[in-house]
Amino acid sequence: MFQSFTGSSRRPRQVNLSGRTVPGPATHVRSSPSASGPPSSLALAQQERLLRQRERERLESTQRIQRVWRGCRSRKALRATWRGQWDALEVAAGASQRPKEDQLWRQLYLLVHFADWSEGDLERWYRSTVRLLDSGEGDRTFLVEPRWRAPLLKLERLTLAVITLDTVPVHHFEKALAVLTTLTTIIPKDVAQDSTRYYEALSKAIRAGRPSTSRASVSRDLLVSAIRAPLHALTSETLAAYEGFARSLLPTPGLDAALDGLDDLSTGLNFRLLTTALDALLRCYSPELLLGPAGREGILWLLAHFIYLHRHTYETDVSHRSPPESDYVVVVSTLLGAVADDVSKRIDVEDAAMAEPGDGKSTPLAPLPQFVRQQIRSLVNQESVTSLLARTDSLTTNKEADTSKDHPQRRLQIQMLANYALTLLRIFPRRSDEIRMWLYLGSTSTMAATPDNATARLPAIKYFWSASQRTEVFSRIFKVPHAAVDLLRPHHSQRAKLGSRPTISGSDMGGRDSEWRVIFIFLELYSFVLKVTDDDEFFSERTSYAAIGADQALPSWTRESALALKEVETLTIFLKNLAFTMYWNASELVGMNEEGTVDGIRNYFHASLTDTSSLKRETTREAELDSSIAGIPGMTVDHVKGLVTGLLRMLYERDSRRRFLPRDHWLMTGKFDMEGFIPAVVAEEEDRHRVQEADEEDQEDGNEGVGEDTVAFGGIAGTARTQRTLAVEALRKQQRRASRKKYLEAVTPRLEILQNMPFFIPFTTRVQIFREFVFLDQSRRRGGHIDPEHWRLSILQNTMSLRDSDGQPFGASIIGKHHADIRRGSVFDDAFDQFYELGEGLKEPIQISFIDRFGTPEAGIDGGGVTKEFITSVTQEAFSPTSGLRLFVENDQNLLHPNPAAIDERKEFLREAGIAEGSADWNQNVRDLLRRYEFLGRIIGKCLYEGILVDVGFAGFFLLKWALTGGTGSASKESGYRANLNDLRDLDETLYQGLLQLKNYPGNVEDFSLDFTVTDTVRTVNDVASGHVVGTKTITRELKPNGSQIPVTNENRLVYISYMARHRLQAQPYLQTNAFLRGLGDMIQPSWLSMFNQAELQTLVGGASSQIDVADLRRNTSYGGLYVIGDDQLEHPAVKLFWEVMTSLSDTERRMVLKFVTSTPRSPLLGFGQLNPRFSIRDAGTDQDRLPSTSTCVNLLKLPRYTNASQLREKLLYAVNSGAGFDLS
Repeated sequence: MFQSFTGSSRRPRQVNLSGRTVPGPATHVRSSPSASGPPSSLALAQQERLLRQRERERLESTQRIQRVWRGCRSRKALRATWRGQWDALEVAAGASQRPKEDQLWRQLYLLVHFADWSEGDLERWYRSTVRLLDSGEGDRTFLVEPRWRAPLLKLERLTLAVITLDTVPVHHFEKALAVLTTLTTIIPKDVAQDSTRYYEALSKAIRAGRPSTSRASVSRDLLVSAIRAPLHALTSETLAAYEGFARSLLPTPGLDAALDGLDDLSTGLNFRLLTTALDALLRCYSPELLLGPAGREGILWLLAHFIYLHRHTYETDVSHRSPPESDYVVVVSTLLGAVADDVSKRIDVEDAAMAEPGDGKSTPLAPLPQFVRQQIRSLVNQESVTSLLARTDSLTTNKEADTSKDHPQRRLQIQMLANYALTLLRIFPRRSDEIRMWLYLGSTSTMAATPDNATARLPAIKYFWSASQRTEVFSRIFKVPHAAVDLLRPHHSQRAKLGSRPTISGSDMGGRDSEWRVIFIFLELYSFVLKVTDDDEFFSERTSYAAIGADQALPSWTRESALALKEVETLTIFLKNLAFTMYWNASELVGMNEEGTVDGIRNYFHASLTDTSSLKRETTREAELDSSIAGIPGMTVDHVKGLVTGLLRMLYERDSRRRFLPRDHWLMTGKFDMEGFIPAVVAEEEDRHRVQEADEEDQEDGNEGVGEDTVAFGGIAGTARTQRTLAVEALRKQQRRASRKKYLEAVTPRLEILQNMPFFIPFTTRVQIFREFVFLDQSRRRGGHIDPEHWRLSILQNTMSLRDSDGQPFGASIIGKHHADIRRGSVFDDAFDQFYELGEGLKEPIQISFIDRFGTPEAGIDGGGVTKEFITSVTQEAFSPTSGLRLFVENDQNLLHPNPAAIDERKEFLREAGIAEGSADWNQNVRDLLRRYEFLGRIIGKCLYEGILVDVGFAGFFLLKWALTGGTGSASKESGYRANLNDLRDLDETLYQGLLQLKNYPGNVEDFSLDFTVTDTVRTVNDVASGHVVGTKTITRELKPNGSQIPVTNENRLVYISYMARHRLQAQPYLQTNAFLRGLGDMIQPSWLSMFNQAELQTLVGGASSQIDVADLRRNTSYGGLYVIGDDQLEHPAVKLFWEVMTSLSDTERRMVLKFVTSTPRSPLLGFGQLNPRFSIRDAGTDQDRLPSTSTCVNLLKLPRYTNASQLREKLLYAVNSGAGFDLS
């Protein structure tokens, strides 16, 4: 831009009076020889220097080329001379039957120096090797002399070059293999030292497809001999030979096919030495660095071949099978950990043509090679998993005598076992329960602290528990909770490069990540064991390590595996500190993987759409590593949160059922500012609501993914830009949701703790928070008008000028949807028909008009009392097990849960009615049943929302599903609930006792002829019109694929029990429960419900089960009529008599009176001040013979003016026991 600007675009005229050429502002300065002055001289000097430099470089390049050419010409001439000399010696050697030793040495010396595979060198090599090595072994003794060593080593390398030639005759290839085998016997040490080059050449030959001729069997035999030769020669360098064999040959793809099986190769193989060699290599290098170009596929083949050789070596004879060596576990664990992601994704992909991408956007995954899949799957069997601990060093139970610092080798064994077990769980998630069970059944030896017992079996649970306690990670978190923040972060040294994986090798052995692995495998095992451990076994208090024989019955082993209650207390303190830190300091942990997600979208612009999936996978791998605990792949922050929180909840439930921990053990109020806790939580809830609204807006903008769109455009030319745009937009939405989730975790720590570990906060505080949440929601939805009448008035005022499609006032239409005429004879059906379509609109105030049996509306104005009576009537009718609905059934304790057979019974009814399965009518009927469950969920949610108590008791396992639903939005699935044996007791006591006997049966459970199937019983009808039940029908279902072919044995009975509990508690009632929770979630945020356990939720629904506090009830009672308290603040004599009688009644009688007045026998959570409407007493005249009566819809007691306490007591109890109500008022 010019220094002055006048607004004109024309360049200003330049006037130069000096006679010199002045460059313009946009011109480049060019120096010329004719220019004068200092600047021109400097430019000229620079140009001349540049020319001289170029000339020097040209001369140097010329000289270098000449030197190279002269050297090449000289070497070529020298080789020609040597060839001539070799040929002359060959002619001379041909004339004599036995060439002299010096002549052979000279000929070999010349060959290894001139051979470059031109001008007949291959044939010269063949003749030399025939003459030199084909004589008998006794005639080759001179070859061991020192002067032969160097030529023979060069001959070995020359021979390796022969087998890697692109084209080589079959007889030459076979001769090369024979030469290699012979040379190994002559110079075994040198060949072993050169084993990496040796086996790389053999691997290259195999990959090139050799042998592949008519003499394939001969070539294979020679190839196997060449492979085995360095391994069978025992020298000081034999270990180096095994290292070369492991790193260069075993990663070769298709080795088993090339050798027609690996049985011959494994014969005579020293597998211990192979394991030691691989272990040494993996201590120094990661698998990726060790194998280099072979990459992940090479690791897979190395792992598969290693597993096969181990199995063939140790398990060929079934009678002599032994547990896997600890070094073997170390090697397999390291290799498997390096490819765990690939294996877990590809292990179940059988056919590439049938493979589908997991997310609909990536390219299909290639299946694992058949041999690799078979070998990796062979790792998952009961014998190998259970026996993992058998070869570990014995562990003393005396902590003072056996510290981790004193036994580094033992500590390493424990850490590698943990890593191996975690990797198996990660790769085979579908068989995780079986793997956990097999590990649980394992044991190691221990030095018991008893004089008469030198060794005993130590259960796996206690083995890993003892190891976990000894770790520095456990000790620091147990003592200093905040120390967990640094311990949870990955080391910078563990941040892997893209496409690589950290492994436990080298300097990482025994590090922080290894200690975490030990802790995690213990938590995984203990979580599984708690699911199948009944309370009697849990509280068995067995602390001794008594010896257990090989034929020991399972019940004793289960009790032996139980931790002492004092140890459980120690564990809960550790878990509390760890969980609190993970939630309270989430902002510090969430930032761990920010770097890994920044480039997510950017990668879409650096490659074509076909490469997007691979780039995305690599970015995901790096992000996963950065976001994992201590850099352990697969152990993400979310996974560990779920693991720790789930275990804490299970232990808390045990303590709730039968207290064994100190009072207030679970509270962590000292970590919070409790004075400002409630306002802080409310503010966090407002933040959460704003984020939830943003997520809902994202969902409304369009499809969540782009899979269908991408498919639609996939075969059309010119749509790449469209596909890229769709993919980028989908990724942006995913990143926005992930960012919001991280934001919530960072800014709502109190809310996260309340939802996941509510027992850290006192129950009364949580109830107050719940009511605050409801109040905020009411205020938000009703525009600040909480009172029902004020809300209706605001609706009418704000919509005064609006009309609906029928021309009616819009406000009246809204209010009309919240009004219903309910017939006394069909309360539930009318309520469902008129209120179901409201959805979450049921949160708003409703108005009810009851219709009597003559069709006449009952007189009265619904000021809240009629609504309460309506809700009470709906719950009484819908939840009554004697009603014809049968939506809910009772257990042995008369507690309600969804009818597990409801769907099957409805389907059976439809079949009897002749409705075709899968037809529109069929589906509509099933959906109608589920809608009724959904509506019932809304009714219970309405009670919680409005603070209305109902006398309905739910089974504990069903309430637990409410508490574990969690999250935002509706409860789409029971994601947090996991069935266990103890919950089954709440469903069916008989089934529970039967499974308990099966679990503890000392004999062979196969005598019962059980398999992995279950038989469900449903009712059948013969009269569709009346629905009369005439019998039952059984339906057999498989608990797992091919379950009818899998017998229940002593080894898998724990899995059978776990599957049976899962079916009865989760699978069978899933649709009904899911629908109920969905309706409940419409009214109450599931995250609010997760602040309470099952007992507390029952208290929310029906009130506190504590004794009735008469004084509190008296303080919160309203009076009407003559009983109104005047200015003197004195109560009416009849009222005083009433309270005197209430005080004298037993708690059971007080509850009867309370139910008589309010329809529920329990008091509100926070006292009678929360009862809505308030407890009220009004005079009912002077007739001393009249009974007291009530209006339960408004919690009103109509009390005659009795004059003595005994008469009042008699009349009151008579009225209560006779159920007097409106009829006697």
